[in-house]
Parts: sequence; structure tokens; C-alpha cells
Amino acid sequence: MVFSIIMLVKSYLTWTVLFENSSFKTVWLKELPIILIIFCIIEWFSTKRKLLMYLIVNLLITVLFFTLIVYYRHFGIIPTYHVLEQADQVGAVKKSIFSVIHPKYLLIYMDILILAYVLLRRRIAVGWKRALSARTSRKTVAAVFTISLFACLFNILPHTESINETVQAEQMGILNYEAFSLLDNDEETPVEKELITQSSIYDLKGITESESPVLFGSAKGKNVILVQMESFQNFLIDLKIDGQEITPVMNALAHGNYYFPRFYQQVGQGNTSDAEFVVNTSFYVPPDGPATQIYAKKELPSMARLLESHGYDTATFHTNDVDFWNREDLYQGLGFNRYYDKAFFGEGNDELWFGPSDEVLYDKTAKELQRMDAGPDPFYAHVISMSAHNPFSLPEEKQKMVLPERYEGTYVGDYIQSQNYADYCLGIFLEDLRERGLLEDSLLLFYGDHRGLPVFSLDEEDRVLLEEIFGGTYVEREMINVPFIIAGEGVTTPAEFQQLGGQVDILPTLANLLGLSMKEQIHFGQDLLNQKHYNLLPQRYYLPTGSFVNNEELFLPGSGFEDGKHYTLSGGDSTEASASTEDEFNRALELLHLSDSYVSQLPDRAEQVNGED
Repeated sequence: MVFSIIMLVKSYLTWTVLFENSSFKTVWLKELPIILIIFCIIEWFSTKRKLLMYLIVNLLITVLFFTLIVYYRHFGIIPTYHVLEQADQVGAVKKSIFSVIHPKYLLIYMDILILAYVLLRRRIAVGWKRALSARTSRKTVAAVFTISLFACLFNILPHTESINETVQAEQMGILNYEAFSLLDNDEETPVEKELITQSSIYDLKGITESESPVLFGSAKGKNVILVQMESFQNFLIDLKIDGQEITPVMNALAHGNYYFPRFYQQVGQGNTSDAEFVVNTSFYVPPDGPATQIYAKKELPSMARLLESHGYDTATFHTNDVDFWNREDLYQGLGFNRYYDKAFFGEGNDELWFGPSDEVLYDKTAKELQRMDAGPDPFYAHVISMSAHNPFSLPEEKQKMVLPERYEGTYVGDYIQSQNYADYCLGIFLEDLRERGLLEDSLLLFYGDHRGLPVFSLDEEDRVLLEEIFGGTYVEREMINVPFIIAGEGVTTPAEFQQLGGQVDILPTLANLLGLSMKEQIHFGQDLLNQKHYNLLPQRYYLPTGSFVNNEELFLPGSGFEDGKHYTLSGGDSTEASASTEDEFNRALELLHLSDSYVSQLPDRAEQVNGED
């Protein structure tokens, strides 16, 4: 009874963080049956060490609940056992994790401290052990177990087909959901690779291939510099705080070149590394785990391989250790000729978070690009910025602007400060490229890798500041909106494109500008300069499975399509008037399935190529 009550209280505390509706009655009905099953097993098999077993189970469930709370606050999803595969990454991102841990969450451990103190008093401990040593009636235990088992099945079985993972966890109960995820081995049967054609993908996307594409080959033979901007959301473009321009460099790029404001992230568990994967392959992220773990051993059709087949030298630049998120395998899978990581940029050299600052990144990258440009071939360089990484708390010497007092010490304020610094570093990089004579012969592409301000990590003060910025409620629609800019002297002119786009579209758009055919390379994106009228962008992981963006709105499913939420891209709150259809919902799911099927059936690499400093 005592431990059941303790577990119910902890379950309720966890529900208040994870779910919008968290009545104690609901928690009691969803969580108590599985708790009783666990305790019945202890009562059935343990006698001498029964108290110890209760304490161990209490600790394990408490650690699980605390992990779920912290993970949800950081990533916005309820994790399952799959995230254990990334446990070795925790040390590298501990600052980001600590930034979302509120002291009140530690109260979940309070009973353990109290019990530990009490049990250190020998007389009480002996009394508790003696009381627990009494054998409970096996008939009673069996009856409680049976009733609880039926209650668990009643909570689980009706909801096994719910597509929204968070909704499914709420319907089943947290512990039931975790148990179901562990035991569920029902995987989709892959579509045969031979049946996955570009025309079948276009049919699902609702588009047709352009017979005479505009701007085809307009940047033919130019160097390609692809800059991935860490945590850069689109609302930063033209944002001013009390008259202060936050990102003047990106603003100038957006207004002087091709700018796509209706552009959306499509990353998964791998965050930044997933953005690298999606942009370079035009495939979707896997359903569970980062692409660097699931797909990196494959021989991936990619931007690097396509460009290399047309005479390009290829390299990728990232100031973090190449082992982080298994990037060494990823870069080999993508076919880059070389990678440059922390070993090249310098251990301890002006470090921020995971490696040298963007100032170091851009300085040493520009010098290396000049060396590559001196060779006989054009080059493709993928440059990964990192200084604007969560938790955004820049050291004072890196801060380039003075925030208004109301932004000081807030998550939103720190984010704006860090993006202002990242923009400053980008400006230095562009000027350096110009002085080295690299801009004239290069096509530059800029995009945000993923959201910086998760809706689930904000406190009330942050929400108020974002309402001031947006003039309304900040929701997932704004969270996943990142910019995409194409800039090239003699190629681009000032133009704002309103067609919908996502990270999966960058490769086919670039291929068109370079005059390279994608007909023999399966891809799930579309050329944004030609296929302008319609787009369908499936989402997964950071939005529930079944989520998608179409021309008019962001759709988030409930148990299925019918009880989903609709957010118009033009702004405003969720609306009942749906601009999304169940057909689009099904087609988005099928696109994800086709991508999973195709990539999983690609051959593994026969050999591995070492990166070079």
C-alpha cells in the first residue's frame, strides 16, 4: 500500500509534465494496475529481501520517470528503450540537458532520501523488515495480479493502432506504453526496392516532373558552399528587438537573393546530424534512432557522390569530434572525399560547447576552401555552424549586442544573443571569402538545421516574450519553420519564393541549378524552382508520426486523422476548418514507408575511407 501510493504520486507528477490532461483519477486508472503487477511479483517471489526489492523497483521507476520528464522537456517526445542506444552521447550534451532541469523535478526523489534516512535507524529498519517478511496470501496476490493484468490489457489493447506516440502514451498510461514499446515487434514489411520508382514517389507527392526546367544549369561548374546554421529559425529574419536588428547578415542575404520563408525542418533523433543526412540524400530520417546509427553503414546515393561523378572535390567541415553522433560513418556513407573535425580546427581553440567557435570554423574553412579552389576541379563544401547551440548561454566576451532588460537571463534572450553572434561570425566568413576571390565562382546555400526554441522547453516568461515577437501564440508551426537561402553572383537576384519547401528539397533544387540530372537517383524532394504549386512534407519524431505540412497548414494527428489538429501556415490557432485531407495523411505515411524501405535495402559499404585532417 505504501509503495503503491508513492508510485501513484510520482506518476501524477510525471503526467503533469508530459500531458495536458492529468487528473488524478485518470492516473490512478492507467498506472496503478501495472504498478500492482510489479508489486505482486515481488510479493510472490521475495521473502527475505522483500524490502530491498521494493526499494530497488521504487528507484528504477523513479529514474525512468525523471528521465522521461527531462527528455520530454528537451526534445518534446516521450522516449522508449530505443534512446538507450544514444546513452553514450549524454556526456557531450550535458549542458543542454541541465538547462531544462527545473529544481522542482528533483522532488520526485524526495521519498528515496526520506526512506534512506529512516532505514538508517536500525530499530525502524528491523521493524519494517519483520512486517514485510509476513507472507501475503497467495490467493490474494493471484487475484490482485489477475485483475491488474486485465486492467492493463484494457488500457493497452484498444490503443495499439494510435499513431501519435504522445497520445498513445496518454491513452495507455506511461508504464504500459513503455512495456508495450519494449514488447511490440510489429514492423512494417518493406516495399520491394524494384517497386520504388521516381514516378511512384512523384505520384504520392502529387507532382509531375518538369519537362523544361527553368534555371537548369544556371550555376553550372560553380563551387558549392552549403552552410548549415545551428538552431536557426525563420522568425529571426528581419527581427528587431527595440529597434536592434538581430541577424543583419542573414537579412541581407535573404533580401538580396533567392529566399524561401515557407521552409521546414525534417530532422529526427539525430538533430544536426539528421539535417546533414536529409539535405545530402533527399531521404527521410528513420523511424527510430538517428540516421547516423541506422543508415550510415549504407552506400548512400548523395549530393557528394552526385557532384563527385561530375568532377567535384567534396569535403565537410564541423568543429565537433567526428565520433559524436557517429559522423565518421555518416560521412563515409555519404561519400565525402574528406572531413574536417575538431582535430583539424584545434582542441581547446576558442571552444564553445562542443568545439571551436564559429569564428575558428569559418576562418580555417575559408583558408582550406582557397586551397581546394586552387585545384583543377570545382569543390562542394558542407559547412556546419555550431556556436548557436543550446543552451545558448554565450560567455560575455562573445556577446555582440545589449539585450533589453526584459530579455536578460531568459531562454529566449539567450537564444537571440547567440544567433546574433552566429550571424556576426557568418558576416566575417562571407567577407573573407570575398577577399579570397571565392564568392564570384561559388553558389552558396544557407538553411537552418532544426528548431532552437522548442515549445515544450519554455517557461511562462519565455512564452510571453515569444507572444510579443509573434503577436500571438508560439506553436509547432513556428518551431519547425527554418529559412532557406540561395546566393550566387550572376545566378540569383532579389526574390522571395512563397512555395512550400523542406530540407529534403535542397538536393534536387541544387542539382537543377548545376545542370545535373536526378533521373537516375531516387529522391523524395522536389526542385523548388520548378515544382512550385504543391508540396507535401511528412514529419516524424519531433512531431508525431503522421504529421505533415502541405501548402496551407501543419497537421498533427491524434489517435488517427479524424481527431488531429490543424494549424494554418498563415498564423492563428488550431482551426476546425481543415485544409488537410485523409488522403494526404495516408500519402505522407506511405512516403515515409517508401523511404525507409528503399534506404534499408541499399547495400552496405564494401570498404571504408578514412577522413583526413
